[in-house]
Amino acid sequence: MSGGVLNEAYERFHRTGPEWGEDQLTNHGPMAVEVLVRRGRADHVDRWVQAYLDRLDEMPSRTADITDADWAEALGDGRRVGDWTTYFGRALEERPWREVLATWWARLLPGIVAGTTHGVIRVGHVVRALLAGAENPATLGELAHGLAFWAARSRPVPAAGPPAGRLSPLAALDGIPRIPDQRGNVAGRFGQLPHLAGWEAAVAGLAPATTPDEVPGRLADLVAAATLRYLAHGHGQPVLLVHTATAPNAVLHALPALPRELWAPSLTAIWTTTAAIYSAYAPPDGAPRTALPVPPSGSGAVAEVLDRAIAHADEHVIKFTDTAAEVYTRTGHPDALAAALRAADLIHPTL
Repeated sequence: MSGGVLNEAYERFHRTGPEWGEDQLTNHGPMAVEVLVRRGRADHVDRWVQAYLDRLDEMPSRTADITDADWAEALGDGRRVGDWTTYFGRALEERPWREVLATWWARLLPGIVAGTTHGVIRVGHVVRALLAGAENPATLGELAHGLAFWAARSRPVPAAGPPAGRLSPLAALDGIPRIPDQRGNVAGRFGQLPHLAGWEAAVAGLAPATTPDEVPGRLADLVAAATLRYLAHGHGQPVLLVHTATAPNAVLHALPALPRELWAPSLTAIWTTTAAIYSAYAPPDGAPRTALPVPPSGSGAVAEVLDRAIAHADEHVIKFTDTAAEVYTRTGHPDALAAALRAADLIHPTL
């Protein structure tokens, strides 16, 4: 990791809040720059950051201290993101980052829907940097900001039982029923799930991980399934549906920093969340194959798709392309790269 470039970008973003605008859109800047640096495109960071900063709001001010005795009262209170950032900054000064992460991952996991999964995604990106050796005040500060956003926007996972079936992630995802009214906001859509026939059975249909050692493979297969299904179904909601892949990928890459006893619960939580987003936003019918992009091939295919994502410049396209490239590298499936191109076609450039 190019620590200097990444650290400077983190420090610039830490003067901004995790959300911006009247619609409280998520600040993706720290996540996207981690991808750019890790993918060897550090020379693009400064110009991209400068353009992205123009849309962001300042970091919200503090209101009151959060303590180890009263933190539960502040959980899910978006007004206290400044308080949470101070709390985690202090915790990471006092204790090793892995210890803080393990403690709070367990506490925050039930609310992994936070910010439509952006809390866990932001944490997952900085954990990758930390595991790569970039442990310094800037990356620890970014971990504090990521955990604070997750805590402030904590939202419960829709109710469903744990995996107890025999299906692969791809087959299980294909079996998820759709809510009857795919309109409105996330809360309204998720509110239909408890009354949706077949919802709990479909979620339970995923084959469980019987040991922690099986969790990484199951998560990798879930990331691949969501990436491949985005290709034909991403038009239902091009931005939100990218998170069916990027959120489980964030969990997958955080696993090495977590105690093994948290691996299976993490799989259950992110699988249920992925299924909920898919039910709420993926259209029942996929786009015809003739309407879908043809990916490049050959040894330079991944580099070409990444370059096209960077030229597009949208933060969702950059992050999803990073995930899709990993899926292609693991599986060799060309539809993974086609899905990345599909996201670029569906999502309008904003920079």
